Amino acid sequence: MQKFFKKIRAVLIVTGLLLVFAASSLNVSAQSLEVYVGGMPAGFTMGLGGAQIVGVCEVLTEDGVCCPAKESQLKVGDIILTYGGVRIDSAADIDKALSASGGKDAEISIRREEEQFSRKITPVKDLSCGKYKLGVLIRDSVSGIGTVTYIEKDSLRFGSLGHAVSDERGEKLSLQKGTIYACSIVNVIRGERGRAGELKGLFINEKGIASADRNCDAGIYGVFSKEFDLTDRPLVETSTNAVPGKAVIYSTIDGTKPKEYSVSIVKVDTMNNKNKNFVLKITDEALLKATGGIVQGMSGSPILQNGKLIGAVTHVFLNDPSRGYGISVANMLGN
Repeated sequence: MQKFFKKIRAVLIVTGLLLVFAASSLNVSAQSLEVYVGGMPAGFTMGLGGAQIVGVCEVLTEDGVCCPAKESQLKVGDIILTYGGVRIDSAADIDKALSASGGKDAEISIRREEEQFSRKITPVKDLSCGKYKLGVLIRDSVSGIGTVTYIEKDSLRFGSLGHAVSDERGEKLSLQKGTIYACSIVNVIRGERGRAGELKGLFINEKGIASADRNCDAGIYGVFSKEFDLTDRPLVETSTNAVPGKAVIYSTIDGTKPKEYSVSIVKVDTMNNKNKNFVLKITDEALLKATGGIVQGMSGSPILQNGKLIGAVTHVFLNDPSRGYGISVANMLGN
């Protein structure tokens, strides 16, 4: 099963996908909203709007080794948008375009962060297989497992993860529309001091249960299918009035059904407008025994206090897996 990331920063590791959100203030959405509580695992598959270069390599040709991508100053992280005027959406599209080129020079259109530009590139024939190549390793989509935080009652719009999906360098991915699948957790790698644990899961349906349309600094967002059964999910109000003290999270560490686990809100940071509004500690003995605390894949697990949704789990402290950060629901709403 592919994972979105394994990215360690200081004493923190993001617990499912990755990283920060900037809102104008913690009170972005002070008005309460009725939402269904999430906590269920979900499999995410989203496109990149092209083919992303994840590696640059040499190609063995009749004239020796060379790398067209390097010669054209292409870099890891670049997204190929067109090749020879042909739109590129997948690895298969590049193979077809290269085959049709016959080895002739072509114009390749690239997106690099916020910049878009074109370069001339000359493919070379790989001696081992006879195919034309650019000397790149690519991917055209990303997939992984995370946790749904909430589903809005009227619109069925959902929020999840509590942080952006990023690449191996920590850069937020510019993801296109995707599909959310039902997921079953089949194994848990227990977290220990100095090493984050992890939930292992499997996608269990082909149709999908929701569509995803946005990857932002507060997570992945989209709309659930009207056919998805929400009758067993609690319907609550959102609240920005979090205080230190007892709370609960909903998370799934086995199968498909979320369970309630006790936690303690240790600290509330009302001035932080990113995704570290709470410091929380897992106090539930069953969860501590099974996972050691917070593990990767639990990102987005909803946090409730006094029966209201106040936010979601986002990070685990590497030096103490029973503790981590959470994002305020105010910083998640409105995306």
